Amino acid sequence: MKRIGIDVGGTNTDAVLIDGEKIIASIKVPTTQDVMSGVKSALSHVAAHAGVSGRPIDAVMIGTTHFTNAVVERARLERVAAIRIALPTGASLPPMCDWPDDLRAAVDPLIFMVHGGHEYDGSPLVPMIPDEIREAAMKIRDTGITSIAISATFSPLTTECEVKAAEIVRSVIPDARITLSHTLGRIGLLERENVALLNAALQSLGRTTVQAFSDALREAGVAAPFYLTQNDGTVALADVAAANPVHSFASGPTNSMRGAAFLTGLSDAMVVDVGGTTSDIGCLVGGFPREANNIVHIGGVRTLFRMPDLLPIALGGGTIIDPETGKIGPRSVGYRILTEARVFGGNTLTTSDIAVAAGLIEMGDRDRVRDLDPAFVKASLERIRDIVTDSFDQMKTSAEDVPLVAVGGGAFLIPEKIAGASEVLRVENAGVANALGAAMAQVSGEVDQVFSGLSRDEAIAKAEAEAQDAAVASGASRESLKTLEVEDIPIAYLPGGARRVRARVIGDIAFN
Repeated sequence: MKRIGIDVGGTNTDAVLIDGEKIIASIKVPTTQDVMSGVKSALSHVAAHAGVSGRPIDAVMIGTTHFTNAVVERARLERVAAIRIALPTGASLPPMCDWPDDLRAAVDPLIFMVHGGHEYDGSPLVPMIPDEIREAAMKIRDTGITSIAISATFSPLTTECEVKAAEIVRSVIPDARITLSHTLGRIGLLERENVALLNAALQSLGRTTVQAFSDALREAGVAAPFYLTQNDGTVALADVAAANPVHSFASGPTNSMRGAAFLTGLSDAMVVDVGGTTSDIGCLVGGFPREANNIVHIGGVRTLFRMPDLLPIALGGGTIIDPETGKIGPRSVGYRILTEARVFGGNTLTTSDIAVAAGLIEMGDRDRVRDLDPAFVKASLERIRDIVTDSFDQMKTSAEDVPLVAVGGGAFLIPEKIAGASEVLRVENAGVANALGAAMAQVSGEVDQVFSGLSRDEAIAKAEAEAQDAAVASGASRESLKTLEVEDIPIAYLPGGARRVRARVIGDIAFN
């Protein structure tokens, strides 16, 4: 199959064209301020090589930072309404009570708290009052808001309140875009509600982003279906992914980890993805990123949902070094590296300048850094090594030495030897590992839910069936699906043999 993979980073936009497992063309261009012109440039380059084998392009996979950036920058967010079904017990901490003030102001929420919800054992907390939901929906309609997040206490165990509330809201606002918290998050109400609200605030951007990518593909003469990369190392049809943009958070480093697995043939290893602005260290388990099982902060908001276990570091090819103190970061010149770094004629000292002065890489004009004191260069490299070593040690889960794969455009910054690493691997095409990971991605479906009244085998079978349906909806071929992992945890203090089951399946793209 012939595919194009594109990954939009903070500094560079990478693209690659593959035919099966053969790389036909690749390019790395600076990410532009408007993002899309950089995407079009990269896409045009690789698309021009598509006629080599005479077959059309089968699919395009795109990884984007649009949604993460919108949250971090507090920009391009839609006004949302929040309906929490939790009274009387859930009144003390209202929705968004723990959000940063500037982000809350950007979303400008309309908040309603109504009666209902369930206890942990599945019994009703108090009866839900449909008229309260209907009244809230009419007020939301009157303000013109169409993006709504609905949450209820313990909805991952019993979805009844959220589902029924959504039906009432749609009867009042037929074009409402509704995010139900149980479809994204886990049991903690605030964290789950936060994810649903972030998702609701990003849905309009999801639609416009998908349309912009679609227009770019059309301009490049590419008629293939396209997918957005997800943060579990897979892809979903663009329209499906646009409905849940939070699943694209951290998809860039996830793509790099999948690309590292492909380039090295390793399924279990540590990976450091060094970009122009930041680096991310993660762990490959079975060829996929290890999943975080704790609180993850996104733009200052506490969340608990499907996210890769990554440690971000303020170290990249554009990271600024103070020439007086030798302090490294955290600021970076980012996509302006080609004009601001000293080797490219600028006046800002960056880690790339140090690497050129040390002879680690050839780029720009080396004469522009010949005046750097060799002792200063050596000390800077030692500080970089210490930063990487400390971060690597934090992410290891074993005392044994493990291989470390260095990928990304700034991989030249990673030392040849790291304490705790059995070896540091560098591979050809590591600079576009993120785009390669996107291009060769498969489609997954996942269910993380509490089942009761079923035997263990029945609960697992139901979870797998629902995960398969989710994968097919995201663009997978049902015939190719295989179960990647299943885990179940009995919940002894709930009636009906309740157990939490997490099932994940993966399959190939269903090409029509």
